[in-house]
Amino acid sequence: MTETAAPAASPPRAPKTALNGARSFWLKQLHQWHWISAALSLIGLLLFAVTGITLNHAAQIPAEPVTVEQTGDLPAPLLARLSDFPAETTEAVPDAVARWAADAFKVQIAGRPTETTAGEIYVALPEPGGDGWLTIDRASGEALRERTTRGWVAWLNDLHKGRNTGPVWYWFIDVFAAACIVFAVTGFGLTWLHARQRPSTWPLLGLGLLIPAVIALLFIH
Repeated sequence: MTETAAPAASPPRAPKTALNGARSFWLKQLHQWHWISAALSLIGLLLFAVTGITLNHAAQIPAEPVTVEQTGDLPAPLLARLSDFPAETTEAVPDAVARWAADAFKVQIAGRPTETTAGEIYVALPEPGGDGWLTIDRASGEALRERTTRGWVAWLNDLHKGRNTGPVWYWFIDVFAAACIVFAVTGFGLTWLHARQRPSTWPLLGLGLLIPAVIALLFIH
């Protein structure tokens, strides 16, 4: 009677299964964080991309500055109160004077440093896309508010630079930048995991690094 040899046992598949499981886990995680960071940074990316172009061509984009002046008279009781204000200081004006300015000129000067002399109080009021100031004559109480704006393109450009935008926008830029970093890192991770099926991946990534490096080394002086 002839004995039939038993079929050879199949090699263990645990390592390959574990590898596929790890790849699936990272794909899921990277996709999750990639779309979340993309959603958070999408509008900011569009804003900063567009203003990158407008900043690069600022000289070619016409802007007509518009200057508006307002005048007013500080009430006598508040003017008398300024008699105790130092003759030379950078201190902010008294709160009562700041409240009057907010009502009369719709400006917030509370807590802002001044350039005070014996003759007048000057408060700089810079803003995105423009500039301004307020002066108060310490003898007569005459107040002059001047505001210059340079249009919405200048306003957007200053948002890009974070110029005169205040602390809230300052923190927004930091959070937005962090979201962009997460977006870029997770995008690289997904690229890495899919690179085997996409032969052009690494040449394109290398080109993305090479182009700015060559321009910086050869054409920036």
